[in-house]
Amino acid sequence: MFSNVVFLEKRPRLRKPVLIEGLPGIGFVANIVALHLISELKAKKLCQIHSPSFQAFSLTSRGGDIRHPINELYYCLTESTDRDLLILFGNSQASDPRGQYDLCKRILDVSQSLGSEFVLTIGGLRRDLVPSEPRVFCAASDKETLDTAKGLGADVMRGQIYGVAGLLIGLARLRKMRGLCVLSETSGLIADVAAARSALKFTSKLLGLSMDYSRLDQAVENNKRLLDSFAQWRPPERPRFRYPGPV
Repeated sequence: MFSNVVFLEKRPRLRKPVLIEGLPGIGFVANIVALHLISELKAKKLCQIHSPSFQAFSLTSRGGDIRHPINELYYCLTESTDRDLLILFGNSQASDPRGQYDLCKRILDVSQSLGSEFVLTIGGLRRDLVPSEPRVFCAASDKETLDTAKGLGADVMRGQIYGVAGLLIGLARLRKMRGLCVLSETSGLIADVAAARSALKFTSKLLGLSMDYSRLDQAVENNKRLLDSFAQWRPPERPRFRYPGPV
């Protein structure tokens, strides 16, 4: 069985759109970035992608509604740049290698049919110690793209990139599409808004986007206060038992 793509509206005319991947991963960095882009740029939902290889779970909302595993593609017509955006958002990656390859193929099929020539994937880079402003690392399909990313302050990633963030870039290269993977430092223990903010700022510089970060800034402060409260908490001392001695 293969992934199924369901278009929700007529395919728009886009100007060489950049595909931005935002599926859940380490620290939920990509998820947070994609959600912020969709919200701030008022992106419209284009299609849904269903796959039998998605993880076997359902998510519930505060109201008790159930949402099944799904990927969605949104599009945004930008005014500040000469390229539009395709934003991949969802609550699951495929749970097995064959499913990951099929999912990436479907995503790239749709993106190319809309004129995409560039893929930007985002993720978290797990670290034991993370600075207050997480650094951004990158890997690219070609030297020109890598040099551009380095010129914007990214360090070079060395090693393996697992999941859709790495696979999409590799498969895009086989289709002669350029690709860049952006990874932000994170402990991976929480939904890391600070790491997502670093990745988003880099992405905005790369693509020439004007972005409001105020909501992310507030979320970073809220997370910091929460973590500080955990660090300062100490369990109450238990009273020591004293043997009363002979009566």
